[in-house]
Amino acid sequence: MNVLVVGYVWPEPASSAAGYRMLALLDAFRDQGWTVTFASPAEKSIHRANLPARGINEVNIALNCSSFDDFIRVLQPDLVMFDRFMMEEQFGWRVEKHCPEAIRLLDTEDLSCLRHARHQACKHSGEVSLTVGPDLLFSDHAKREVAAILRSDLTLMISRAEIELLTSTFKVDPALLHYSPFMLPPLNRKETEQLPTFEQREHFLAIGNFRHAPNWDAVLWLKQSIWPLVRQQLPQAELHIYGAYPPPKATALHNPKQGFLVKGWAEDAHEVMRKARINLAPLRFGAGLKGKLVDALACGTPSVTTSVGAEGMADTDTWPAPVADDAEAFSTTAIALYRDSPQWRACQQQGFELHDRHFQFQRHADALISRLNLLRADLEQHRLDNFTGAMLRHHTLKSTQYMAQWIEAKQRK
Repeated sequence: MNVLVVGYVWPEPASSAAGYRMLALLDAFRDQGWTVTFASPAEKSIHRANLPARGINEVNIALNCSSFDDFIRVLQPDLVMFDRFMMEEQFGWRVEKHCPEAIRLLDTEDLSCLRHARHQACKHSGEVSLTVGPDLLFSDHAKREVAAILRSDLTLMISRAEIELLTSTFKVDPALLHYSPFMLPPLNRKETEQLPTFEQREHFLAIGNFRHAPNWDAVLWLKQSIWPLVRQQLPQAELHIYGAYPPPKATALHNPKQGFLVKGWAEDAHEVMRKARINLAPLRFGAGLKGKLVDALACGTPSVTTSVGAEGMADTDTWPAPVADDAEAFSTTAIALYRDSPQWRACQQQGFELHDRHFQFQRHADALISRLNLLRADLEQHRLDNFTGAMLRHHTLKSTQYMAQWIEAKQRK
């Protein structure tokens, strides 16, 4: 099969969970012997993955430009995957026009309309926002994203909680959705046994790309409300904060006297996480699955997070860490886990089991490839069954097409 992936950004596996999840999807395609091309209009960063070394072709493409039409007419992909709904809006109509038989696959990474709605709710309340009302959820952002899902033949969802939201609240046909969480190699038990012990570890860690709004909000909440409470009880403890692209407003929070250390970019996120005793992820809003929590499972580092952070990670009775949604409860929980060796070891072992039970690469890769093969064999009927999607392509698709053509014509002047 000839696969084209239209990327919102070039994958940066060391910068974000979205980056290494994208690489896992690309590897799943390549493992089938499929030809894979990754194309993006974004600028290439120094932290991007070396795709050619993985046998993946790289192509730069332009927004609102008919050069993409020429490119895709020659490539003639059998499958096109759009990285987030904005890429489907921009290029979906061009793919349908020039490669009508190609499967159109959408990867949401997370349900961004839910993340945005929770962000707005958090701004109003200042509290953890897991549940939001229809006034915030049914936004223009949601209409665009759900429309892209309906126009696509299949959409990859990283969280079962978001699948439930789409099917129950937005009434999306389950036949259009596929559960595809993080896909990771199984843990090596000999290596996990050699990880630093409770006694060999010290201090707290928080990690996350600073360009991602929930991560920056978490850093501020730590600084203003949570960490002062922790330091009252653990005056020698330190909080080491890592993340790609720290802005000056973040580095300005660095304060050694308070034990609040903004470290910035980590060359090896797993290395710094293995040294920490506790991973803190006080996320007041967000969506999808949290890569920092999955990384912590692999590193044997117990986490303290919120209900937003724990959402979709596991069944409520198997999530191997306490959950707290206000600053006082969060700090109390973090302090207790930091001091309690038996509880810490129990959380670590539950984390190892959860990692291999929920995020095994081969199981999820096989399920995805099987779903795509079934879809390819029955694509015509699948599209006939999705009348709403056909209707949206008939009307909405034309508006995005004409807007793109208008922008292109204007740029020629």
